[in-house]
Amino acid sequence: MGRVTERRRVLRIRGAAVAHRADTLVAEEPLEIRLNGRPLAITMRTPGDDFALATGFLVSEGVLAAAGEVANVVYCAGATADGSNTYNVVDVTLAPGVPVPDITLERNVYTTSSCGLCGKASLDAVRTATRLPVDPAGGPRLTPGALAALPERLRERQAVFDRTGGLHAAALFDADGTLLDVREDVGRHNAVDKLVGRALREGRLPLADQVLMVSGRASFELAQKAVMAGIPVLAAVSAPSSLAVDLARESGLTLVGFLRGDSMNVYAGEDRIALASVPAD
Repeated sequence: MGRVTERRRVLRIRGAAVAHRADTLVAEEPLEIRLNGRPLAITMRTPGDDFALATGFLVSEGVLAAAGEVANVVYCAGATADGSNTYNVVDVTLAPGVPVPDITLERNVYTTSSCGLCGKASLDAVRTATRLPVDPAGGPRLTPGALAALPERLRERQAVFDRTGGLHAAALFDADGTLLDVREDVGRHNAVDKLVGRALREGRLPLADQVLMVSGRASFELAQKAVMAGIPVLAAVSAPSSLAVDLARESGLTLVGFLRGDSMNVYAGEDRIALASVPAD
């Protein structure tokens, strides 16, 4: 399999000090995801947890919702002209009886912000496809203090980021702030798919009592992935998009942005935030 990091020679300039040196970079390679032997999607990712990435992606597409719906996941050999295995092609075989989406026509993909769907169409697509809906009245209740501790706990577990400075991270926490799982990837959406895919394969979906924390902004695609996995709370260190907020409010997702120190904005689902009092509008 491909390595998570690679070394490259660079010219380093630090004021008057100039020298050539080796630098550690995050690896980035394409992954083709196949479904029952047919090409479905290609994503640029950091190698590792590829089976989780593929199955997590299929959760976000509404294809999978339980471990028993997967018959097999394998790397495909013969991906190059000489027949060698690049470990960049993964084939997911569905269990008998699991509906196979129509991939012979142009697919109605809504997992990226460049998909061509917008506004109401995107919200309708998620509402229609989700098999693990968020319970607006369920999920954990979190204090601001518990939320404030999450970014640092995530940062402490970003081992590859420490070496490269070039990775996004996503983590799952329980209501007490205990870190349950963390994944890193060059793509923030891939990091979330790896978390969700691992949970699927371990029979833990829906993640109805957990918090998803991401190291960057809260885009529509990340809110969508949270909803599709039944995650009730999404927290981000940066800003959400307007469509992410719309989806959160419509689906019952608690969405927290600009989570830095003891400061944060709650854009949706504020009933899950345990406050002594809330000022009137």
